[in-house]
Amino acid sequence: MFSIVIGLNHRTAPVSVRERFSFSEGQSRDLIEELMAKPGVASAVIVSTCNRTEFYMFFTKEIARTAVIEVLSRRAGMEFNELRRYLYVHTENNCVRHLFQVVAGLDSMILGETQILGQVKDAYQLSKQNDATGSFFNALFQHALAVGKRVRTETGIDRNAVSVSYAAVELAKQALGSIEGRTVLVVGAGKMSDLTVKHLVASGVAGVIVSNRSFVRAQELAARFGGRAVRFDQLYQWIEQSDIVISCTAATHCVIHARQMTEVMERRGGAKIFMIDIAVPRDIEPEVGALPGVVLSDIDSLQNVVDSNLLERREAAVRAEKIIEEEVEGFLRRQAVLAVVPTIVALKKRADEIKHKESRRAMNRLGDLSERERKIIMSLANSIVNQLLHEPVRRLKELSLTSQGQLYAEAIQELFGLEVPAELPAAAVKGKG
Repeated sequence: MFSIVIGLNHRTAPVSVRERFSFSEGQSRDLIEELMAKPGVASAVIVSTCNRTEFYMFFTKEIARTAVIEVLSRRAGMEFNELRRYLYVHTENNCVRHLFQVVAGLDSMILGETQILGQVKDAYQLSKQNDATGSFFNALFQHALAVGKRVRTETGIDRNAVSVSYAAVELAKQALGSIEGRTVLVVGAGKMSDLTVKHLVASGVAGVIVSNRSFVRAQELAARFGGRAVRFDQLYQWIEQSDIVISCTAATHCVIHARQMTEVMERRGGAKIFMIDIAVPRDIEPEVGALPGVVLSDIDSLQNVVDSNLLERREAAVRAEKIIEEEVEGFLRRQAVLAVVPTIVALKKRADEIKHKESRRAMNRLGDLSERERKIIMSLANSIVNQLLHEPVRRLKELSLTSQGQLYAEAIQELFGLEVPAELPAAAVKGKG
């Protein structure tokens, strides 16, 4: 009985392989049902994002691993020998550790990113709704989500921008104090513009205006975010009405010039405008940055921000790893003790049954006893049982924290003929290896 994660991510598999394991919520639900139907699979949670797909499972039989691999191979349309080189596998305690690292953002393409926390939560909730978790996975995933929040709170690993598009928005906030209620003009409709608009909308801008040489592309991007598309030949007219301008076109020359911007700034009456040029080659003439009221940042200044922040995140990641090791050990200790609780309960129940049976027999043989005498006999029986069980119970709890803990629990069950309900979650943790 053990927990396992089988996965692939941006480091182990190219997008051509990862896309075969990209599942919608409905597809994940169907796959969970298929996995749970396999003998030996007691729990299953599927975390599927653009950069990773991971199958967290609890097995009661080793043979389940082969059955699961067959399912994954068939879903991917790949032979196992081909698929296996893209997969990583972590079992038992390393499975726990890996999950904690994932929710903390330490295993992400962008170190410390926060989106994975919500994605893992959604994946867990989907499995729970479909009765595919069980008490061990409930405890594991709830604890993991708490670890992800603790890491971010105590290390600040997610506080600084480490993507150019995010850094552009953060610089705008610094330059203007706040961008809530501001109007933003995005010049260009490519991938970088798309990412930038996402960050802008998340930061509460009042409106997004999109301008592009292809008006249709501008309309498509604007429509995704409830913005407005404007024609490229009206560009300066809309710059005049904007608080922030972010330009990222594929042009081979500048599209925003100092001469026209001088006129724009005169008409603005000195109102500050923040302009960000994230295009290579540059979209905005460098001379624009010298105009009164213009704050201009280019890709190099943004990259400097990103590099500096990435260094800070790496330092935070070192602190995060220490937190994770602390949390892994604490979680494993609690689960290890829980693993022997059913055995302890069964042992005490058996002792109580014997105590009451033999006490009644002794009192019946002694005949007419006073209430005081009956209490003395019961007190003696309780004392004997409690003293006999105290040391074995204490030692079993201590041994539960070692790799032999479950073996000792099973030995006691065998020696005393105890019937212990199958506590699959508790048996998941066997040690610290």
